[in-house]
Formats: sequence, structure tokens, C-alpha cells
Amino acid sequence: MAVYNFAAGPAMLPKKVMERAQAEFTNYQNCGSGIMELSHRGKLFQPVIDRAEANIRELLNISDDYAVLFIQGGASMQFCMLAMNLLNGGTADYVDTGVWSNKAAKEAKLFGNVNIVASSREAKYDHIPAADTWKRTADAAYMHITSNNTVAGSQYQVMPTPTPGVPMIADMSSDIMSRVFNVNDFGMFYAGAQKNLGPSGVALVVIRKDLAARTVEEKVPTMLRYSTYIENGSMFNTPPTFAIYMLALVTDWLKELGGVAAIEKINNEKAKYLYDFLDTSDFYKTPVAKADRSRMNVVFRTPSEELDAAFVAEAKKNGLTDLKGHRLVGGCRASIYNAMPMEGVQALVEFMKKFELANK
Repeated sequence: MAVYNFAAGPAMLPKKVMERAQAEFTNYQNCGSGIMELSHRGKLFQPVIDRAEANIRELLNISDDYAVLFIQGGASMQFCMLAMNLLNGGTADYVDTGVWSNKAAKEAKLFGNVNIVASSREAKYDHIPAADTWKRTADAAYMHITSNNTVAGSQYQVMPTPTPGVPMIADMSSDIMSRVFNVNDFGMFYAGAQKNLGPSGVALVVIRKDLAARTVEEKVPTMLRYSTYIENGSMFNTPPTFAIYMLALVTDWLKELGGVAAIEKINNEKAKYLYDFLDTSDFYKTPVAKADRSRMNVVFRTPSEELDAAFVAEAKKNGLTDLKGHRLVGGCRASIYNAMPMEGVQALVEFMKKFELANK
């Protein structure tokens, strides 16, 4: 029986990548050791981190105006790190569209003023407020968005237009590399790797170099300065070598597939297939505004919490794992990141049809 992992993160990785890592696990390039056993200063690892950066630059069309960094601590550490480096006691604009954007704003408040330009919290984050309603700060230090909301199941279908002179920053943890976007619209974006880029343990940070120069170094610890990572090639200390190696393999796979435009087409097809079924069912309901539905995290419910639990348990028996909704909201959630094949989505829909017939 095929098993399809719908976990929100750490999430499914491409089978081809896992098999490559398995083959090299104990003997990388015939050196007699695995990559996680090798020195980050050695001649075998440097090409790995160089390839990971080159792949990211190629896939996202990133110019030399930006630094590509690999930082531990996940996206959650970026909530405070970006404010420590860029806020400098000023005001930052935040759009509150979910659990993680809310957490990011709370961390930033420790280092300066935070203006919530718009929020869908009172509506249980079932939509993204229209950009023309946002109450922006003309001279903000930066504006922060969360491009895809993993818990709520919403996503910016079109990236917002930045305020002139105000750098736009995005947490792209759950939709990085899933669709084409213009890097030059952003001063910085960041993403935990464990959804579309690789295993947990590393966060990708792409930051405009002139923005990184804002940091008042005597006020920020060395390991929390972007300049430290820029000046040392993300190797001021020992980086998460295995996570970076896996990221290199995942981006190799994505290039072989045809790049970001190719995976975007596949992702659109997967999401449409699942949402088309949900829209025809009177058994399953999705609470997210149709215009803002995520193509990465599809949230839905059955008619009762008891049936939600039964659905998750029965699905697992059928090889469809980790469909339980986030603990804060309940219900069900199918995370269909880049590595999820169309066959997995088709298998889910077939199971959903059978479950509906058996429980109406």
C-alpha cells in the first residue's frame, strides 16, 4: 500500500531525494563517511553549500544585490532577529493573517513599535484583508506579511505591492519555491526549510545587502546579526550541514523538474483537484474565503468533531497520514507541498468520497 504523508511540517520530501540521500548516507562521494560526519570546513562540504546557494539564486532569479543565508533557529527565530536588525526603535507594519503572523508581530514589539495595518483575527483568519484597506505607515522601517498561513489555510494569491520606500518582508515558510514571484519586490524573505526545501534544522534567509547594513552592531549579539552570516558565508559557526545538504538535493530535484514555474503548474492542478471536490460536497466544508484559499494547506471539516477524528483515523489505515488539523483549530488539513504527487491528492479524494458515502 502506498503511503502519502500530508503533514504540515516536517513534511514529505521527494522520493528521489530521499533515495539519493539514502545511497550517500554512510559513504558520501566514496570518502568512507556520511555528509553529516564531515567537517564544514573540509573540501567536501564547501561545494554542497555553494551548490545550495547557486540553486536558490537560479530558481528564484536572485541578483547579487541580495545575500542568501542559511541560519539555524527556524522561521520563529527570524521573528525577533529581523526586528533586532532592522527596526532600530522605529515602527514596523504587520499584516495579521494567522497564528504565525501574530507571533511575528508580538516578537517585534520587543524592539520597537508595531502597527497592525490589517487583521482577520476576529473572523478566525478565514480571509486575507484586502490590501486597499490596510492602514500603512508611510515611513515604516519595513512591512511584514506571511505569504501562506499554514494553520488557517489561506494564502496571498497575488503578492501585495510594497509601500514606496518601505522594504517588504515575508515569512514564506510554507510556500517558498511553490510559485513564481518577483524577488525584487522584497527587502527580505525567509522560510523554515521543513515544508518545501528539506528537513527541519535550517532557515533560508534572502536579504538585500543594503538592508542588512542597517544593523546597529553594538546592540545586536554577533550570532543574531545578518552581517555575520553574510561576511562568513553562513559559516561563522558550525552550520546545520545535513539540512543544507538535503536542501541542495531538493533544489537539484526542482531544477530537474523544470524549475519554479513547472512546480507551480503542478501545485495549481493539485489544489484545483482537491478544492473542486470540496466545492461539490455537502459533507465537507472549508472555512476559507474562496479568493484566499491556500494551494499548500487545504483545511476542511466534516459535519462533527467526532467524524473529523474518525476521518483522520480511517485515512491513516488507508495510507493517508497526518490529516489532523492544527491543535489550535481542529478539523482536518491536507498539506500538499511540492513533494506531494498528484497521485496522493487523487488517493485522498477517492478516500473522501468513500468516507462521505459511509457516514452521511
